[in-house]
Amino acid sequence: MKRRNFIAGASTLGLAGTLPALSFAKEEKRTQQKRYQKGLSPWPVCLDTATIRPASLEDKIKFAAKAGYDAIEPWDGELEIYEKNGGNLKDLGKKIKDLGLFVPSVIGLWNALPPTKEAFEKSLTDTRRRMRMAADIGSEHVQTIPNTVGENFDQKWVASRFRDIIEIAKNDYNLKAALVFVKYFPVKTLGQAAGIALDANHPHAMVIPDVYHMYISEGGFESLKLLKGEMIAIFQFNDAPSSPDIPQLGDEHRVYPGDGILPLNTIFRDLKASGYKGCISLEMYNPDYWKEDHQQVAVTGLRKTLEVLQKAGV
Repeated sequence: MKRRNFIAGASTLGLAGTLPALSFAKEEKRTQQKRYQKGLSPWPVCLDTATIRPASLEDKIKFAAKAGYDAIEPWDGELEIYEKNGGNLKDLGKKIKDLGLFVPSVIGLWNALPPTKEAFEKSLTDTRRRMRMAADIGSEHVQTIPNTVGENFDQKWVASRFRDIIEIAKNDYNLKAALVFVKYFPVKTLGQAAGIALDANHPHAMVIPDVYHMYISEGGFESLKLLKGEMIAIFQFNDAPSSPDIPQLGDEHRVYPGDGILPLNTIFRDLKASGYKGCISLEMYNPDYWKEDHQQVAVTGLRKTLEVLQKAGV
């Protein structure tokens, strides 16, 4: 009897000893981030279609798929032209999936945040049209562009209208709306965009960081450490040259990742530490690249992206 009790007690102790290990293993598996690009990237790598011009949207999709990207990020103007030429965006969305790609975001909702109630209500016609196109192609997010908020914008007003945009996108089009910032627009920095998103007081308020505009707006990169990954819809990146000086830098000066001076290694490490799990999107509006072979530009962009990620150790 004593021997049986001893064996039962020992078995119980043994099981108890394995429970913490089993729980830890299960939690580790649950939190382990999926890898992409044959394990070289913790994020899907996306190609912004403006990186290769001039070309049809269908050709850009083929270039991205052949180069090996995971996703493609089109612009609203391209979707509009595609439809005007008789194309069906839902069918195109299926073709994108068949090629092994997906659409994480569409650029974007222009003029969606004007400074008056009358102007906002009037803008909803175009905003809804753009949302519908983004939804038809199968996009997850749509970018809200604050180009018309006004130089001395009322943050409370903009945040409230952004909340309206989030609700319309979610309820009517099954989209997630996110806010961008651009040096050339009134909302210039990540801090300003994040403040508007926070004041929107919505659980799905998101922003879209762009390393180039973080740099040329002189907002810096330290704020990235303060964001939770869940607040980021898509992460746009490229590199900036050492010259000209920041005040003279334009979109046309964007260069391949690793060919410039941005601290991309640190940026990507901070992005991973935030818990971000979405796409990183390569976007370069460099006219010199537009003159080159489009397929080669797509291939080079992906190769240089993966080289930077490897150096970052993410």
